[in-house]
Amino acid sequence: MLLSIQDLKVAFRMGKVDGQMQRALAVKGVSFDIPENSTVALVGESGSGKSVTAMSILNLLPDNAERQGKILFQGRDLLQTSLPELQGIRGREIACVFQDPMTSLNPVFTVADQIMEPLIKHMGMSRKQALVRAEELLNEVGIPEPKRRLKAYPHEMSGGQQQRVMIAIALACKPKLLIADEPTTALDVTIQRQVMELMAKLKESHKMSLLFISHDLGVVGEISDHVVVMRHGEIREKAPVAEIFNAPKDGYTKALLACRPSLTENPARLMVIDDHIAGRAASNEAKAKDPNAPVILEARGLKKSFFFKEGLFGKKEFKAVKDVNFKLRKGYTLGVVGESGSGKTTMGLTLLRLHEPSGGEVLFEGQDLLKMSGNDWQKMRRRIQVVFQNPYASLNPRFTIGQTLVEPMEIHGIGKDTADRMARASALLVKVGLDDSVLNKYPHEFSGGQRQRIAIARCLTLNPEVLVLDEAVSALDVSVQAQVLNLLKDLQDEFGLSYIFISHDLAVVKFISDEVLVMQNGDVVEQAETQSLLAAPKQDYTRRLLGAVPRGYQAQASVAAA
Repeated sequence: MLLSIQDLKVAFRMGKVDGQMQRALAVKGVSFDIPENSTVALVGESGSGKSVTAMSILNLLPDNAERQGKILFQGRDLLQTSLPELQGIRGREIACVFQDPMTSLNPVFTVADQIMEPLIKHMGMSRKQALVRAEELLNEVGIPEPKRRLKAYPHEMSGGQQQRVMIAIALACKPKLLIADEPTTALDVTIQRQVMELMAKLKESHKMSLLFISHDLGVVGEISDHVVVMRHGEIREKAPVAEIFNAPKDGYTKALLACRPSLTENPARLMVIDDHIAGRAASNEAKAKDPNAPVILEARGLKKSFFFKEGLFGKKEFKAVKDVNFKLRKGYTLGVVGESGSGKTTMGLTLLRLHEPSGGEVLFEGQDLLKMSGNDWQKMRRRIQVVFQNPYASLNPRFTIGQTLVEPMEIHGIGKDTADRMARASALLVKVGLDDSVLNKYPHEFSGGQRQRIAIARCLTLNPEVLVLDEAVSALDVSVQAQVLNLLKDLQDEFGLSYIFISHDLAVVKFISDEVLVMQNGDVVEQAETQSLLAAPKQDYTRRLLGAVPRGYQAQASVAAA
């Protein structure tokens, strides 16, 4: 057995109350094994304890963490290992790849410097030897022009390339165990597919084991041999991957499998964890939409270019959005999909004039938004709002939730006075599944799903008619994602809202959208009603996006059989 975790408990010291140290128990007696040359997946919602369990292996936890139990790595108990010994194991025998490469890579060092560091430290290579090996590693993880890329800094590479660099660093010393903590969550489906296939290939070629941490059972089913399901710091179920997918025993495992949007089914509402555990059936009664609903927003020939210096006096044009045309009806949702760099987010921000357009028209009830200025534009901004991907960055950490919701109403003159505005804020919090007890709290006191609900409530304070949702659920785990998607549908039914829903997740887009617009390199390559487009895509690019969507264990089994 390569690694054996036995009765692991992890608690965090929270400070003293009345002279007594308070502790929060995050992991409660977890036990599982990782055999040699195998992939074990650790799955569960945010807060389930899966990352704390994995980070306990190399003690990459905060100073206030306390660990008990045993973590045996090739017979050595890592809980009893001294810090110098542990530093010798980190990176050399056990390596890690994290979710966000931009926070894991050092922005002031080149790619070469960061790959060479473990080679020099652990393998005793000279700088010249390490540079040659760094180039080989970049080639191995599939980065084009590896010699040129060695000189690049992290910000000069795409998200998928950054993650490949992280994998190259992790593999530099040929570790026996690779811990991958949500390594594909923030990536679009095609890059996610490439990274998953790369990790599976490298695992075989390097004869190493992989501990793969994820909240997405669709991804887990395609990459793992064994699955460990966690909730509230405890293991709910552990079994081979085929057993987990074909005959799950625990209600929580069944719920996780049920609450992810599907490309084959089309319920009116998604099941959430509590629904499934309580035995409540999914609703298939969708509210009928008005086929004669008026067009509320129309884009005609929308363009956006960015200009960069080239040479001493020249400049180079980059066309990010090229001649986008669409019509959005009142109460309908337009899904916008494409890979990273396809122009979908730039298009959404240009509609809102958060990027000034380079050409075209955006008609809102017949008025061109791009020609408005001053008070006219200020009034119109009330009617079109945006929800961003990252709820951690889009809320002011120094404002209470009450201040966050009241501020836009004060700016736009909504409500008679502060008391009236606070009453409206309280009512909106109820609408998004919270209550007025949160008004005096700060954003850091909430989970990601709760913050995204607050961000949606902030938009609703202005009584908008159109919401641009830019990857608004991609950072959320599948159960919270289901809750937010159901909420968006409920709000659309109640208020007649129209959505432009930007996402790289085609299963989510299928669930929420009436029409889909597919973008590639700034162009719209395909546009049609959702069901017909996904059932019979006309373009190879759309078919490639659909083919990259993780489908779980059945896809893995069918590929193996073929």
